[in-house]
Amino acid sequence: MKRIFLFVLTNLAVLALLSVVLFVVESVFGVHLMRGGTGGLLVFAAIFGFGGSLISLALSKWTAKRMMGVRVVDSPQSELERWLVGAVKRLAEQARIGMPEVGIFDSEEMNAFATGARRNAALVAVSSGLLRSMSRTQVEAVLGHEITHVANGDMVTLALLQGVLNTFVIFLARIIGGIVDRAILRNDRQGGIGFFLTTMVAQFVLGIVASVIVCWYSRRREFRADRGGADLTGAGNMIDALQMLKRSQGEPMPQQLQAFGINTGRSDGIMRLFMTHPPLDERIAALKA
Repeated sequence: MKRIFLFVLTNLAVLALLSVVLFVVESVFGVHLMRGGTGGLLVFAAIFGFGGSLISLALSKWTAKRMMGVRVVDSPQSELERWLVGAVKRLAEQARIGMPEVGIFDSEEMNAFATGARRNAALVAVSSGLLRSMSRTQVEAVLGHEITHVANGDMVTLALLQGVLNTFVIFLARIIGGIVDRAILRNDRQGGIGFFLTTMVAQFVLGIVASVIVCWYSRRREFRADRGGADLTGAGNMIDALQMLKRSQGEPMPQQLQAFGINTGRSDGIMRLFMTHPPLDERIAALKA
């Protein structure tokens, strides 16, 4: 797992910042959105909700590069790098997308990820461990999986889904904040500190629920990306690559990046709700079927 946790965390951070700024503006100017009725609140929630998700999308490639220490291969320095760039170019042409940036990040774990706001200006990066451990046909299958994510516009669709969820998170959090502020804290002034704290707590809790939905969508798209990788490089190669990933023994990526890659950790019980990728056994079985 590598891509979605980073996107979700960035999105939650942006929403929290926007909420604090809004509370300060309301306090300074004495304006409160709840007074405009639910219609005005819903419009505000949509503007801020989609704004948060689109900002997260715009930052996705830059954030991934910085957090993973990706070295972009502008001028290949070895035969392996030349092959890697050539393979990405060939697969991108097959998928009819623009040539992505190609990067390598230092990690013993076999992994790869693709991200970016536009299908013709994406980033595809692979770990040094993956390049060392996999055969070239297996690496091509992994690249095909990531290229399919880009071709399918998964990050854009994710941003739109997150925007809808953000809208309802902001809307319901402020409704809950207003109810608690008036009914429990007995504050008739609207917009006090009780409203702010209650809204922030409700927004955090509802944001977790929204994250479960995002992770569910992410799991569904992984099956589609596996199928796309199989179409581009052959089902046998895609299955071999996934089986090879099961033997990965390296250190996992930071949790906030675990939604970015093709390789997944293991989660049991309730943590399965927060898995951004299905278990590798399920993905292999789906391809064999």
